[in-house]
Amino acid sequence: MSDVKYTPMPPEPPPSYETTASIPPRSPATKGPLQRAPLPLDLPFLSSIQGRRIILASASPRRRQLLAQVGFSNLAVIPSTVPEAFSKTLSPFEYVLQTASQKAMTVYSSQIDSPEGEPALVIAADTVVVSPRGQILEKPRSETDHIAMLKGLRDSVSHKVYTAVVVMAPLSSARDPGYALESTVEETTVKFGSDISDELILSYVKTREGADKAGGYGIQGIGALLVDRIEGSFDNVVGLPLRPTLALIEKVLRNDEDLVDEFAEAEEDE
Repeated sequence: MSDVKYTPMPPEPPPSYETTASIPPRSPATKGPLQRAPLPLDLPFLSSIQGRRIILASASPRRRQLLAQVGFSNLAVIPSTVPEAFSKTLSPFEYVLQTASQKAMTVYSSQIDSPEGEPALVIAADTVVVSPRGQILEKPRSETDHIAMLKGLRDSVSHKVYTAVVVMAPLSSARDPGYALESTVEETTVKFGSDISDELILSYVKTREGADKAGGYGIQGIGALLVDRIEGSFDNVVGLPLRPTLALIEKVLRNDEDLVDEFAEAEEDE
């Protein structure tokens, strides 16, 4: 193991691991003419909920940015406050799915009778990084933990990233349980560069970019320097696989339409 020298701390130390996640990202200074955002996707199922209340049950700015790319620019961000206390002995698939389902159900239940109105859609997600030995890695707990986590990912052949997405929508009919729910779990394989030095890992950790991210790195930022290649969806590693998420939204809204049609046909037969 190389002998790494620590550089002096800057005059204003970076935020701690306890506070990093609560600090909003800085807005970049704009220079030159503003670029016009692309028009939203013109899809019938998205048009059907335009202007209605859509909730993202996550505080992740990355998930919010990804959803904004496909037209969800006015999301209500309401993170779940229930502790994520599922056992790490669960398989990664079960762990992320149960965690995302809990987030969705908790937020949906709390907003059904909200003065702001019933949500048309609740979107929840959870992402974990899994080592080759099957250990579930979430956010690093400290700088020491962060360094060890990244060194372990570098020294392994590859690791997996799992993201579970759960989408809920209220049903127009009186059919129990009163809502439609669809879910998916996506998997991506990530390989770090074997030539990544301890010095680069330490330098990256000092940026604090990965302090609030599962696995301790952000592939969409400076953390891309650590990654050699991936197999699977890039945005799954960022925290929200967009194409599967859109498919879930379409499916959950179509379920409601189908049940309304069935209910209407049943009334006509009576």
